Amino acid sequence: MSKLMPIIELNQEINMKIAVIKISGKTIGEFVSSNLWIKIIQKLYIDFEGIIIVHGAGKNISEWSEKLGHQTDFINGQRVTSSGQMEVVAAVQAGLINSQLIAKLNSSNFESIGLSGIDRNTFIANYLDKNLGFVGKPELSGSVNWIIELLQDGIIPVFSSVCRDNQGNLMNVNADLFTETLSLAIKADSVFFVSDVEAVKLNGFNVRTLTEDEIINGIVEGQITDGMIPKLKSCIELLKMGINRIWIGSKISLDQNINGTWIITKSESDYGKVSIA
Repeated sequence: MSKLMPIIELNQEINMKIAVIKISGKTIGEFVSSNLWIKIIQKLYIDFEGIIIVHGAGKNISEWSEKLGHQTDFINGQRVTSSGQMEVVAAVQAGLINSQLIAKLNSSNFESIGLSGIDRNTFIANYLDKNLGFVGKPELSGSVNWIIELLQDGIIPVFSSVCRDNQGNLMNVNADLFTETLSLAIKADSVFFVSDVEAVKLNGFNVRTLTEDEIINGIVEGQITDGMIPKLKSCIELLKMGINRIWIGSKISLDQNINGTWIITKSESDYGKVSIA
């Protein structure tokens, strides 16, 4: 934390409206195979000056782990990662999936670049729990000015959330946690968490808005489980740090109505209808 504030202060004079889109592993196939997402990004560029994409690869990592004989276990939505499993995570997420996303964007007349949390010594991961193995929580360790410069040049940075520790070991970092750290560092205006779920569910129903108290109660009561736990905890941290346009869903709509769930500081009726443009 001691490194975080001075680094962020370097970018206080940057005045750029930035959207961060986090794509879950379960939706990557659709992103790569469909032109819908190309249209959505084109639409977002009307309202935002810069776009950053962060991606997971959970579904693909599980599939490749099974093929290679690695057991797949989770604790509170976090993948238990041995050294052998970490090689699969890096190869699939930072290699295969990142390359597929870059190929799709660049072949659609965007200029994008494939990156990971290891690049330019900007992030480092601290171990979360010895029971999880090579799993960490990212923190800022260098300047993000180079990322801002990419955005100013019209380039879309596409980040795999793979990071390193202080000793140079590869670290599996949950893409939602990486999105949180990155979004705070570059002072994002809006953060979109894209998954295979239409919205967050409480009591079996999709909800249009969620507050911090509702998220905490949902976790305690067992209504919010698995991978949604780290996602919503990241949303809480984003709210606390002043990012108040946070959305979770499966489709960023091109019309005036956005399906999904908005994470808000308090229940406000005007969040029932929000435009991205």
